[in-house]
Amino acid sequence: MSERTSPISPRSPQIFADAERRSEELFAFEGVDALVRAWREGLTPDPALTVAEWADRHRFLSPRASAEPGRYRTDRTPYMRAIMDALSPGNAARRIVFMKAAQVGATEAGNNWIGYVIHHAPGPMLAVQPTVELAKRFSRQRIDPLIAESPVLRERVKSQRSRDAGNTVLSKEFPAGLLVITGANSAVGLRSMPARYLFLDEVDAYPPSADEEGDPVALAEARTRTFSWRSKVFLTSTPTIHGVSRIEREFEASDQRRYFVACPHCDHRQWLRFERLRWEKGQPHTAHYVCESCDGQIEEHHKTSLMMSGEWRPTRDGVHTGTVGYHLSGLYSPVGWLSWADIARMWDAAQTSDEAKRSFKNGVLGETWIETGEAPDWQRLYERREPWRIGTVPSGGLFLTAGADIQKDRIEVSIWAWGRGLASWLVDHIVIPGGPDSAEAWAALTDLLGQTWPHAHGVRLSLSKLAIDTGFEAPAVYAWARQQGFAQVIPIKGVEGFNRAAPVTGPSFVDATEGGRKIRRGARLWTIAVSTFKTETYRFLRLSKPTDEDAADGAQGPAGLVHLPHGVDAEWVKQLVAEHLVSVTTKRGFQKLEWQKVRERNEALDCRVYARAAVWIAGADRWSEDKWRDLEDQVGPQPADTDDTHSNIEAGRLARPNPPSTKRQSDWLGPRGKWF
Repeated sequence: MSERTSPISPRSPQIFADAERRSEELFAFEGVDALVRAWREGLTPDPALTVAEWADRHRFLSPRASAEPGRYRTDRTPYMRAIMDALSPGNAARRIVFMKAAQVGATEAGNNWIGYVIHHAPGPMLAVQPTVELAKRFSRQRIDPLIAESPVLRERVKSQRSRDAGNTVLSKEFPAGLLVITGANSAVGLRSMPARYLFLDEVDAYPPSADEEGDPVALAEARTRTFSWRSKVFLTSTPTIHGVSRIEREFEASDQRRYFVACPHCDHRQWLRFERLRWEKGQPHTAHYVCESCDGQIEEHHKTSLMMSGEWRPTRDGVHTGTVGYHLSGLYSPVGWLSWADIARMWDAAQTSDEAKRSFKNGVLGETWIETGEAPDWQRLYERREPWRIGTVPSGGLFLTAGADIQKDRIEVSIWAWGRGLASWLVDHIVIPGGPDSAEAWAALTDLLGQTWPHAHGVRLSLSKLAIDTGFEAPAVYAWARQQGFAQVIPIKGVEGFNRAAPVTGPSFVDATEGGRKIRRGARLWTIAVSTFKTETYRFLRLSKPTDEDAADGAQGPAGLVHLPHGVDAEWVKQLVAEHLVSVTTKRGFQKLEWQKVRERNEALDCRVYARAAVWIAGADRWSEDKWRDLEDQVGPQPADTDDTHSNIEAGRLARPNPPSTKRQSDWLGPRGKWF
C-alpha cells in the first residue's frame, strides 16, 4: 500500500492548483494576449532573408517616387539581385562599388538596403548625398515614401511630430538603430556618428573637399572603423571625367564584374558593348544588338529573357581587396525604360557637340569621358577673328558680364557678350594701372560698372554682373564690392577640381572692412570650380563657325561658339589658351587631372572664366525661352543697313570713350609687343 502524498510535497495536486490560480491572477489584465504574442515572436529567429528577398516581400513603391508604383519586384531589374545580396549581412563583401548609367535602379537598391536595416539588421547607418540640400530632397522624396508605403517600416520608425526629435528630415530613429542623412559638403554631418552601414550615393558629384577638411568619401568611411569586419559600404554613381572620377577609381580597384547574358541564337555569354549596337543610318528604330560570337541579331524583345538569365562575372582576376565592383550600362535597361532605339537616337543627337557626347557616355554608357586637355591652336583662333570693332556688341549678344583679375600692379578686365546657347563675343579687354592699394584703380573699376557699350541694333548695354577674383588682397576686394553692392559685383574664389553637381556654390558670408571698421559677415563670396569652366571654354573654342556659304543659307553657329574681334591681338589670344590639362599622380598614388600653364601669362583665360561664372550666377544656364525672347525684344531688331553676317558696326563709330585711367589691351604693349 503506497504512502499518502504530503500536502506540502512538490508533487501535491494542491500545489499545482494554487500555482495555476496565481498564474491566472498574474496575467489577468488587458493586453495580455498581445504581450504573450510579442514574447513568442521575440523568441522566433528572424528569417534568413537577403536584401532582395526582403524587398520582394515587404517593399512597396509610392506613386510619389516611382513611375511603376506597387509591390517592388527584383525581377524587373534582375541585375540588381546580386548587388543587393552583396549588401546582406550574410555576404562577406565589405565594400560594394557600382559604376552605372543613369536610371538603372541603383538608388532604389540602396533604399531597399535602408529598409532591410531598419527591419532586420538594425544599427547606425549613414546615407550621404552630394549636398545637404539634395540630402533633404532625398529624405522627402525617397525615404519618407519608403517608410510610409511599407507597413513593416511604419511600425518601427517614429511618426513625424513637431516635438519628436526621433524623426526629422535628416534623422530617422528606429529600435536599436539610427539613420542619418547628410551632404558630402558638410564635414560636421560626415563626422557626426560612428556608422555600421554607409550608403554613398552619386559620389562623382561630391565636392573635392568637405568644408576644406578633406575628401568626403574618406571622412565618411572613417565612421565605419569602429565596426571593423561587420561594416558595409555601398558606393554608387554615374561616372564623370576620366582621371578625376571617384567611382571609376573605386571600380578599377575592384574585381570589375560585368553582367553576362546568353545569346538567344548560339547561347554564347557576353557582356553588352555599345559598339555592337547597330542601326541603319538615320533610322534609330532599326537598332539591334549583334552577337560577338555568331553575329546573330538580338532584338529588343529578347531583353527580358536576356536579363533573367544573366549573371555577374569578375573580369579582373587575382584581386582580394575586400571590394566587389559592378559596372552596368543603359543597354541593360528593362523593356519600357530606355530602349536600344532610344539609345541610338540619343547617340545620333549627341554628335552636335562634345558636351552632348560626354553626357551620353556618362549617363547612357556609364563610362568616363576623356577630356582633350591640349590647348586649342592659338593661331587658328587668331586667324578666324571676325570684322567688328572692339568695344562694341555684335548682333546676337544679349547681355554683358565681366571678369576682373587683380594683379600686384594692375587690374585686368574682360567684357563678354552672351547670347542663346551660351554663344559669346569678346567686347573688350581693359587694363587698369595700379594694384589693390591704388584708390585711382578702384575708382576706374567703379566707373566701368556704369559704362555702356553700343549694340549693333542701336541700343547700349551695361554690365549685368562683374565677377572679381579674391585670390590676391581679398580684404580690399571685399571692401570695394561691399561699397558697390552685391547685385552687380560678385566676389569669387576659385577652387581646383571638377564639380559636376554645381560648378558654382554660395554665396557664403565673409568679414569685410569699411572705413577701418571690421564688419562681420559684411561681404558675400561665391566659390567656383575653375577647372570645370576652363574645360568648357576650351571645348567651346574648338567649335567651328559656319562657312560663308552655310551662313548665307541661314546656318547658325553651334551652341557655345566663341567669337573674337579683329581688334584683339596675338598676345591676348595666346593668353586665352595659356594652360593645358594634364594627368598627375597624387601622393596617395591616385591619378587626377590638373590645369598647368604652358605660358607665363594667363590673365585672358582667368578673366574669361570669371565672366562665365557670372553668367552662371545670373542664371542664364537655366533661363526659359520666355526670358531669352524678352532679352531679344529689349535689344530690338537688326537695322536694315547693317551686315547681318558679321554684325560690323565699324562704320558707325559708336565705340565709347575709355573711362579715366584705363586703357585697352592693345595700348599696354611694351616696346617688343609684350605686355607689362
